Amino acid sequence: MRRRGFLAAGFAGFLAGCDRIAQSARGGDLLRAAEGWHKTAQRALNPPGALAPEFTRADISPFFRGNGTINPTNGDYQAHLAAGFADWRLRVTGLVERPLELSLAELRALPQRTQITRHDCVEGWSAIGEWTGPQLAALLDAAGVLPAARFAVFRCADELDGAMYYESVDLVDARHPQTIVAHSLNGAPLPVRNGAPLRMRIERQLGYKHAKYLTGIEMVSSLDGIGGGRGGHWEDRGYQWYAGI
Repeated sequence: MRRRGFLAAGFAGFLAGCDRIAQSARGGDLLRAAEGWHKTAQRALNPPGALAPEFTRADISPFFRGNGTINPTNGDYQAHLAAGFADWRLRVTGLVERPLELSLAELRALPQRTQITRHDCVEGWSAIGEWTGPQLAALLDAAGVLPAARFAVFRCADELDGAMYYESVDLVDARHPQTIVAHSLNGAPLPVRNGAPLRMRIERQLGYKHAKYLTGIEMVSSLDGIGGGRGGHWEDRGYQWYAGI
């Protein structure tokens, strides 16, 4: 726990200067080189199957704050919220043999994983919560991922800075046993501030990778041409794509 907190705080300091550095072509090259080193080092220290620390219910934080968007007002999110998300669907598309469209009831009927983990925000705060949902790997297996697929792109319902929020991970993190599509926090449906009705949990990466208000998972061979081409909303604005902790 102490190691994760130290790494998150150090990475937050690094990211504080990302926007300024990334404004130059040379700065962008340096950031991409640093990201490559970071990813290589993290994967060496944490083999693909290694788990993030898990905790007990006694460790759960009394309040799990929201961050970024906490109540989307764009699109039809408020209508879905008023209807209790009865018509919400999660779509699995892209480079798959069998595209999926799943209701919340269908997602809850799948085998579930519950995990109590620590969320580390790039802003420096952390909280421990109990998350429940199906493993992303199970959805990918049901859809039949094609050999050309290299990344999972998470599509979201919230708009931030005039752009629809999105995130992505490679297949190593997509298939990690602690990567789940969470519909519950601390034994209850996700609060709106925490991403209702669905959010990703990518437990070995910083909080901005844990996409909220999830509507779709698109399997792709390349991140080029998606958003700003860097793999996520904040990455398009200078953050590192691989945010391992």
